[in-house]
Amino acid sequence: MVESQLRTSGVNAEWALRRMGEVARERFVPPAASSYAYIDRAIAIDSTHQLAAPVVQGMMLQEAQPSQNDKALLVDCGSGYLAELVRPLVGSLEVLSPGEATAKTRKAGDFTLLLVDGAIEQLPDSLVGRLGEGARVVTGLVQNGISRLAIGRKAAGEVALFPLAELGIPSLPEFAAPKGWRF
Repeated sequence: MVESQLRTSGVNAEWALRRMGEVARERFVPPAASSYAYIDRAIAIDSTHQLAAPVVQGMMLQEAQPSQNDKALLVDCGSGYLAELVRPLVGSLEVLSPGEATAKTRKAGDFTLLLVDGAIEQLPDSLVGRLGEGARVVTGLVQNGISRLAIGRKAAGEVALFPLAELGIPSLPEFAAPKGWRF
């Protein structure tokens, strides 16, 4: 995985490669999928969510550049894999399910890093409100049916996302934009 998938895709930060090598990915997939846990494709976790290919987590980890100074918030697709990768790299980590992350809340926060383990169409205000000013965001972003790795920052109370690279990141249906009629 490290040599054939991560390095060839631009994941070259030694600390990220080391962390990816330390965490046994097969522990985070359904038992029936353990023999192909390292395949360069998404693996179904349940009927709604998938664990993205290893390169997706490697790129997310590298772009996030987590540090012990970070108070991190992670929206987990249901596998726990990205949480296990990130946990020892940050000062603290809170993990939410997609349902918890999209629930209306007035809970303000001071998180410095948000990772969303999946592709979103929109980032709800309730989740943005949990971030401190200047917080970094790393997520998948779906635009016109194409998923891309995206990074962003919270500034003036809003998060702007910048797409980096097209990747096959599984969508999180909880973050779908409302469907409406348009020209």
